[in-house]
Amino acid sequence: MPAPVLHTAENATRRELWWGSIRLLFSLLALALLIVPLIRELPLGQTTRTSLLAGLLVAVAFYWLYAGLGYRALLLIQLALFSAAAAFLSVKLLLVGVGVHRLSILRRVARILVLAGAGCAAVNLGAMLLALMRRRRGLRVV
Repeated sequence: MPAPVLHTAENATRRELWWGSIRLLFSLLALALLIVPLIRELPLGQTTRTSLLAGLLVAVAFYWLYAGLGYRALLLIQLALFSAAAAFLSVKLLLVGVGVHRLSILRRVARILVLAGAGCAAVNLGAMLLALMRRRRGLRVV
């Protein structure tokens, strides 16, 4: 396995872009096919399960940023969305802990933020693959 790159997809070589795309694709598939179904099967409440997923996604987004798996701007937006979702869910869990059970809007907003972050990850992968195809044809990526 190659060492982490010190840059992101903006200035990656074709080989780094290729391996980054593959690594990002496999991590997204692992999240979608293994981790999410596993978290759904846990005997926890909906807010707690979503909190676990949001916390895991924050850690994964930090790793993607560290490993240079994508475009820096998209990775930072994704990290901000996942962090905001985790913060909303932490507040929701704290409120439930003190007896306030009626603020389910926090959970719904957090789920929207998680989905928006997942959309950023998909756009990131698509942009990497598009850049790879353009470089293969010899076109200059703007």
